[in-house]
Amino acid sequence: MAEAYETALIYLYGKGTRFKTQYDKPGDPLSIDCTMNLTIQEPESDPMVHMAFPGGVDSLREYVLELEGLKDHLVKNMNDPDDKRPEYTYHGRLRKYGVWKELVEGESKEQGAFKVDQIENVINKLAEQPFTRQAQMITWMPNIDFTCDDPPSLQSLWYRILEDEDGVYWLNSNIRYRSNDAWNAGFLNMFGFIQFSKDIIAAGIAEKTGKTVKLGRMNWQADSYHIYGKDIRTAKERLFERINDMAFEERTMKFNDPIIREAYLKAEAEIVKRIKETGA
Repeated sequence: MAEAYETALIYLYGKGTRFKTQYDKPGDPLSIDCTMNLTIQEPESDPMVHMAFPGGVDSLREYVLELEGLKDHLVKNMNDPDDKRPEYTYHGRLRKYGVWKELVEGESKEQGAFKVDQIENVINKLAEQPFTRQAQMITWMPNIDFTCDDPPSLQSLWYRILEDEDGVYWLNSNIRYRSNDAWNAGFLNMFGFIQFSKDIIAAGIAEKTGKTVKLGRMNWQADSYHIYGKDIRTAKERLFERINDMAFEERTMKFNDPIIREAYLKAEAEIVKRIKETGA
């Protein structure tokens, strides 16, 4: 994963197109942008963690917990126009995709009220028919997201299983983003969905089938893979200007190193406590 992340950034930096964004402030340089399609052949192989990503082991743990539903209670009450909290979490869109307004008196479910647990549906479908092409989850809700201030960047997750000669299931995934902040969020997103695929989807299939389920390759597509102009200087200092002077091993960490793994797991208690106390 660390190798794929770094390679994608290098290609973006060297070949990307200069673009304006709706988030630019006066004087900001143009962003660097491209459409990116990369494949991580062995998502769980070390070294997984790249030292250049703007965060620590605790931020990795927090993002994984968020994808597991830790922050679902912090979203906006869509029936309250004065509520300024975010409209969604990714986990909420995947676990409870559907109508967000409560039914008023006189309305019926046939008028549009529905909720779909896409995660459970994907697990069931793959458990029953591992070669299906229909194991897909989406986030985009046109009735909300065309006017949402910050609509979901993640668009879809698609899964398919290949079975090897030993009967082991390999869970392959295609993950698509409409917009992916390559410097500030790209690594976090990739790491998070590797863990999500393993801990939620693969584990769920294994539980239902009794099969050993491992992660196969992860294909990552970003319609807009970008470095904001304000971040280019930092990216140059932290990565691009150091590549020739540092060995790859010095730029990366092994996630399965006992010290790193322990720090990752121990971070959970403090994260949960902070969110309960502050709501952020």
